[in-house]
Amino acid sequence: MNVVRRPSWMVAAIAVAVCLPYAHGEVGDPVNVTAADVLSLAFVLVMVLLVATGARPWPRVALALAAVPVAVAGLTTVLSTDPAASLPGYVRFLQVFVLLPLAVLAAVRDRRDVLIAGGGVVAASVLEALVGIGQAITRTGASYQGRNVRAVGTFGAADVMAMATVVSFGLVITLAFLVTLRGSRRVTVVTGLVLVVQVVALAVSLSRGTWIAAGIAVGVLLLVRDRRTALLGGVVAVLAGVLVFGLGVGDRLVGARMRSIASSATSPDQSVSDRYGLWRSAGAMLRDHPLTGVGPRNFASYRDTYAPLNLSSGSDTADPVHGYVRRELRSPHNQYLLVASEQGLAGLLGFVGVLAVLIGGLVRHRAARDPLWTVSIAFVCWLLVDFCYSDLGGPASVLVAIMLGLAARAALPARPVERACVGGADSGRAPEPGGSVRARVAGDDAPVPAAAWGGRREG
Repeated sequence: MNVVRRPSWMVAAIAVAVCLPYAHGEVGDPVNVTAADVLSLAFVLVMVLLVATGARPWPRVALALAAVPVAVAGLTTVLSTDPAASLPGYVRFLQVFVLLPLAVLAAVRDRRDVLIAGGGVVAASVLEALVGIGQAITRTGASYQGRNVRAVGTFGAADVMAMATVVSFGLVITLAFLVTLRGSRRVTVVTGLVLVVQVVALAVSLSRGTWIAAGIAVGVLLLVRDRRTALLGGVVAVLAGVLVFGLGVGDRLVGARMRSIASSATSPDQSVSDRYGLWRSAGAMLRDHPLTGVGPRNFASYRDTYAPLNLSSGSDTADPVHGYVRRELRSPHNQYLLVASEQGLAGLLGFVGVLAVLIGGLVRHRAARDPLWTVSIAFVCWLLVDFCYSDLGGPASVLVAIMLGLAARAALPARPVERACVGGADSGRAPEPGGSVRARVAGDDAPVPAAAWGGRREG
């Protein structure tokens, strides 16, 4: 294994390192540096050296896009009411949305890199899924309604949504590979079993927001693949809904948690009510600081000034390892409102603009038979939905950065090569238009996206 030739192995290592337990401080505390953070820094430095020596290129358009959040977040940090407190937030923002995605973009060059990096994410999801299912069975997870039945994986109750995030990313990759790649019957069976484990773990995570995001991502994935597959997936989802809601099959907590989604608007529980209060607080901060916000990492400092009277002072968590802990509500649990309140309209426009360019690139280079493109479009849908009621924090944010890098590779493919070779012989045809890339040589070094997988390009 040559890391210099295949830096995608470092991407896989970072994904697995996300699962390593770490000493929990306050959620969102800048001192919470994990093993995945250290590895991601080393990975970025390696990629910078490879780019500097000409071994790996960075697309100019990607660098131009990255300059926008770098400049805007830097400006809001300088103009922050407390620049020193905002600096760690600026560094974290660069890590998740700029540096690590750019490094992954440069590292993933061909289909073997995609399999290695995606395999690392799937491995992390399977590990977390197995731990989480074990916690639900043995009642050693996070506390929910007085029982330690909520699956949280290796992250503990302090990062109660992290396991569900990791598992949902692995589920999207597993399903994309299952419906787009042709493998042996044994590989298909193993992939199907992995998918079942991930679905079960996601269910026992009791994370309503992640269920919604994952459901929409899976629906989009199946729909862009083909209508027949989407129809089959819809039938399976309806049958599962009938079993859970109609016949009461499965854990009662899972069914009750699903039913609570429908009542969140009319009869919200305390956690949902607190979230609504935090959203109003973020909106008030934006009204008073419309251009550049209150500064990165400063939401918690301004929260009590704008918070409604019914907002709880903190969130209660408990598990057998860490015991009972009351944690401060340090963010609005909405990524768009977090950026808007801390970076103002300037930061929000830059943030949404970069996401829009990423979506536009995926639409332009549509390739439903390409696993990387299919994973990317499903992940972006997951992210857009999840950001409506969640924000980045904790070790799982490193995995979000990896997925953003993979999506950027699908949205910003390499330039077409002059000679296209398929099956080891020169095909004698010019490269396909629209940015598609044929294989330079037969084997695993075929540049992505679609044509390197043997599928026809759609669009």
